[in-house]
Amino acid sequence: MDLGAVETIASPATGSATSQQLTASGDRMILSWLDLADSGTTLTFAERTSSGWSEPRAVPSAKDIVANAADVPSVRALADGTLVAHWLQEDGPDPESYLLPLSWSKDGGRTWSPPVTPHHDATHTQHGFGTSFQAPGGGLGIVWLDGRATAAAAPSGGGDIGLWSATFDRDAKQTSETAVDPRTCECCQTSVAQTSDGAVVAYRGRSADEIRDIFVTRLVDGRWTTPAAVHNDGWKIDGCPINGPAVTAKERDVAVAWFTAATGEGQAFVAFSRDAGRTFERPIRIDEGSATGHLDAELLSDGAVAVSWTEFVNKQSQVRLRRVDATGALSPILTIGVTMGMQYPRLAQGRDELVVTWVKSEDLRIGTARVSLKGQ
Repeated sequence: MDLGAVETIASPATGSATSQQLTASGDRMILSWLDLADSGTTLTFAERTSSGWSEPRAVPSAKDIVANAADVPSVRALADGTLVAHWLQEDGPDPESYLLPLSWSKDGGRTWSPPVTPHHDATHTQHGFGTSFQAPGGGLGIVWLDGRATAAAAPSGGGDIGLWSATFDRDAKQTSETAVDPRTCECCQTSVAQTSDGAVVAYRGRSADEIRDIFVTRLVDGRWTTPAAVHNDGWKIDGCPINGPAVTAKERDVAVAWFTAATGEGQAFVAFSRDAGRTFERPIRIDEGSATGHLDAELLSDGAVAVSWTEFVNKQSQVRLRRVDATGALSPILTIGVTMGMQYPRLAQGRDELVVTWVKSEDLRIGTARVSLKGQ
């Protein structure tokens, strides 16, 4: 399957905006963003249709929103048509303390349920970098980075940020709240994909000696498996790079894309798994020598993967895209647009297209483009 040319398309976000996210479930693709109007910050979304984007709608339950280019809200469609939104909400004067509210809509976004949080620790700490997904039984699952241990350990000098998970049934009743990994990188994005064997989560781990490589864990019979490294990069860094991985899946095929600077040079990689994320093949490098990361990925119907990333080229931070097949063969690079250095492009797959979104560096507006999938 080949990638077509880059075609710029009109964005539904017409004003100043940030923190965009793309979610795709079945044939439904939703773009969400934070509208930065004078009247306040609003979580807004639009759905991709055969004729373009739908009219934008706001999530009125969202209030006291924290705007963060790396830690972004989302609106996702579940299999039964329910929409679920999540965002960050201020939690007191400490900027490192925020909540992760969730709200459901059964009528296409016209009305929303009162927000609830999946975490019940009551600590004034970080609860963010969330990724929602379809849970077994038709409900909602969500993973996030949780700082409750930092509050408990504060008298002794601090604790660790951990990866947590929660599930909700079809009626939005919470059924679990579980610690997955007690020590992770503090502010790298999480990512979730659905395999035929269940959900798989990719995130950046953190060892006792500050090795921050990419790990995966799988949801099997209601329990998360012991986290396992995708590849032992050996990136030792005393601080969070704010550069999380992306995972994508079809049936039992999985691909994880990530950034590392273990050699002192920024590099972007992708690795395939053919057993639903249990084991991974050798990493394939995709950049041309100046990667800055911020990857996203989509598995294609022929088993190849499309990967987007940012790279510093010609004194610009460019959003780039290429196809990688399982043999390691790389397509020519497509340049999608130019973005700000700490903004995060998004990639999602529709019926016959890939859609990429990014924040334009010149005017803080969201750019959108499509790449047709030939032979899809």
